[in-house]
Amino acid sequence: MYRHMFDSKVALLTAATSGIGLETARLLAAAGAQTVVVNGRNPARGAAAVEHIRAVAPECKVSFAAGDLCDPDAAARICSGVVAEHGHIDVFVHAGGAEISPQLFVDLAARDYRPLIDGHFTSLLNCCHIIAPAMVRQASGSIAVVASDAGKIATPGESVIGAMKAATIMFVRTLALELARHNVRVNCITPSLVAETRAHARVMSSEFSQRLFEKAASRARLGLPTPAHIAPLALFLASDLSSRTTGQAISVNGGISAA
Repeated sequence: MYRHMFDSKVALLTAATSGIGLETARLLAAAGAQTVVVNGRNPARGAAAVEHIRAVAPECKVSFAAGDLCDPDAAARICSGVVAEHGHIDVFVHAGGAEISPQLFVDLAARDYRPLIDGHFTSLLNCCHIIAPAMVRQASGSIAVVASDAGKIATPGESVIGAMKAATIMFVRTLALELARHNVRVNCITPSLVAETRAHARVMSSEFSQRLFEKAASRARLGLPTPAHIAPLALFLASDLSSRTTGQAISVNGGISAA
């Protein structure tokens, strides 16, 4: 039904070599996107992601852009490169984070503040600093950001993570208001626990966070979402089906909370 929904569209997705980013990239390609660029830091995982996407959408132009988007120069190189090569960018999906397990603030090492802040928030700013003006110039585009319910509900062990996700949600809402007159939409998806992801495995590898999040998971009466449950929402937010939706932060958590 929606096979040609993304014809001629160019999409860039961060942290897209696995999990939500990869599944969203696959759906975009399958829905007819002309070009899908996946970002990550690991070339081997990047190559595997490209092959995975090509297998379901061989006609889509799929490529991998290696780089750490916490570095403003790397972010500018990747984002500007997509715009320069293709002349426009229609969809930007930010699915990045920091690979540090939740822990109580008093147990958090001071050296871990910056990776948490950069991975969960600064990388988004670095990308949007390039992507937003490009979309303004073309008077169209959709930005979808994967944040977390930790930005809506205080969660022990996620003091800095939650603060950065709350900052992300407010940034999305404000940027949406600033860009609406240019026909550019900005929205946010806020999962809680997401099964079948590296983040879930990391959370469950720590005794403290495992105990905390197993209790949370027990409240997901619909079952914990997987990337396959979240990517369709990202696809919807990227498409014209959501042409009147902007500035929203939508929870997908299986019923853990009504955030």
